[in-house]
Amino acid sequence: MRSLLFVPADGGAKLDKAMASGADAIILDLEDSIAPERKEQARSATLEFLKRTTPRKNRPRILVRINGLDTGMTDADLDAIVAGNPDAVLFPKAEGGATVTHLDAKLTAREVIAGLPEGSIKILAQTVESAAGLFSAGTYRDSSARLIGMTWGPEDLSAELGAEANREADDTLTEPYRIARAMCLYGAAAAKVPAIETIHVDFRNADILRRDTELSRRDGFIGRLAIHPAQVPVINEVFTPSAAQIEKAKAIVAAFAAKPGAGTVGIDGKMYDRPHLVRAKALLERAKS
Repeated sequence: MRSLLFVPADGGAKLDKAMASGADAIILDLEDSIAPERKEQARSATLEFLKRTTPRKNRPRILVRINGLDTGMTDADLDAIVAGNPDAVLFPKAEGGATVTHLDAKLTAREVIAGLPEGSIKILAQTVESAAGLFSAGTYRDSSARLIGMTWGPEDLSAELGAEANREADDTLTEPYRIARAMCLYGAAAAKVPAIETIHVDFRNADILRRDTELSRRDGFIGRLAIHPAQVPVINEVFTPSAAQIEKAKAIVAAFAAKPGAGTVGIDGKMYDRPHLVRAKALLERAKS
């Protein structure tokens, strides 16, 4: 998933616009964008939307961001939405692999009740949204077969820290949030799942979004959360391998195939080793998907 677009779960017409945005996935948000007094109404709207849209072919993936375990609202969210068979839930404020295992058990029980195959609904975890989440970022490996990726969130983290800002005047992250971002990236690598970059709040500035997203791709993220449909084309473009990248990757794979057992190969005067081969194969897999 290159682009994952947030939309309020009770967004009405916004939901259909999100489906047509070109995003690889849309995230129906039951958490931050829904006030407490509107939660129940939003749950009903989510189930209705899921039942109407999940059977469609050629649609984006549909995720639901539930409320975190510490809110006491997780069970009510799952009771309402599992019967709609979303592709995954976005799990906010996850604080270690044990919390994902806990959520897995909750999903399993409700899949049985709904008559769904066990493991149907996957989990994308927002793993570094708190200080505790940062220190537990390396504990997600083997926590659940449902886990399909990890992302992070500077907004909740900055509120916990009492920070005045999480970005510099030039729009780069301040030091505490660079650390949080890196921990998500390392944690995802340790868990052997994709890392998804967080949102960029300045949705009107496509140039800043592009520059920031290119840095994310460079560092190892394979997709990004979005808060506005206008961000989707930029994110999709940046995370789609270019023709030049594909040809280079094919050349690396071909060179190693021509020399079985070689530790390094030379292409156009440059040396490439086995880690380059791993990255080349991964890029070709992304291009294929």
